[in-house]
Amino acid sequence: MFIVSSYTLAVVLTFVTMICWGSWANTQKIASKNWRFELFYWDYVLGILLFSMLLGFTLGSSGEKGMGFIDSISQASTESIINPIIGGIIFNLSNILLVAAISVAGLAIAFPVGVGICMVLGVLINYIATPYGDPVFLFIGVAIVVVAIILDAVAYKKLSQSKMKTSTKGIILSVLAGFLMAWFFRFVAKAIAVDPENIFPGMAEAGKLTPYAAFFFFVIGIFISNFIFNTYLMKKPIEGAPVTFKQYFEGNFRSHFSGIIGGMVWALGTSLSLLAANKAGYAISFGLGQGATMVGALWGVFIWKEFKGATKAVNILLTLMFILFTAGLGMIIVAGTN
Repeated sequence: MFIVSSYTLAVVLTFVTMICWGSWANTQKIASKNWRFELFYWDYVLGILLFSMLLGFTLGSSGEKGMGFIDSISQASTESIINPIIGGIIFNLSNILLVAAISVAGLAIAFPVGVGICMVLGVLINYIATPYGDPVFLFIGVAIVVVAIILDAVAYKKLSQSKMKTSTKGIILSVLAGFLMAWFFRFVAKAIAVDPENIFPGMAEAGKLTPYAAFFFFVIGIFISNFIFNTYLMKKPIEGAPVTFKQYFEGNFRSHFSGIIGGMVWALGTSLSLLAANKAGYAISFGLGQGATMVGALWGVFIWKEFKGATKAVNILLTLMFILFTAGLGMIIVAGTN
């Protein structure tokens, strides 16, 4: 299987993760205008599942190092299977809660609260479990990125001409989403062998998984739980009328294909983050991936023109946000070299 062999390569892969996590949502904009998120999400999850299998049978099965994808699955212990599945269920619930929070409270409230809590708590959880890197540089970098996220949210709020009322329900949903999302990475990481390059049957870590097999079981958790979470959301939507499975099957090729591509893009980013963690550490890998917020803002500013006609104050906030994001990510990268 393919193994990340250097810290430099690991950092490069986390930047790809950042781009993927910050870009997949664009595929929803490409879908038909009347294609609801609940319908899009089925194809999104299908894309994740397809990519996890494709990755496992290609990079996860090639080369002479480590254990092959099928071999890793066949020797997995019950604990190593259950943990990433739980991680997938947690992620799926948190992702849907975050979408609900955005619908109720708006991006300016939901995103900084949800993503901010997720980043700080997620880095802390993963650092305690596997203390890799300089904690001073790491947590200063995380703090700077959180400030950048807040500035991004303030810019969105200032762009709106109408004053948004703070929604208690939206804040509660955001807090829950951020808290839950901070944990999914650790459940997947617990199932992965400390040294996946050298695990073979009969060794001390027999029963543990390669990153490719762990990612596959994580996706199984997302796929199975989606029949509960998304089906409920279809019947009890946050906004608009309920949607049906009949509407899903009546969707056109463009709508279905955009969702599948969106899922594959997200899955690419997540799998690379797990692979990079072998050299960068789980806290740094997870933390750098949260730079996705900056990537999303770049799409909004330069491609979708969401800030067209913005005031000077908004443009200043955006500039500061990009500067702080760059500085924060730089600190997190330096943390891994100390």
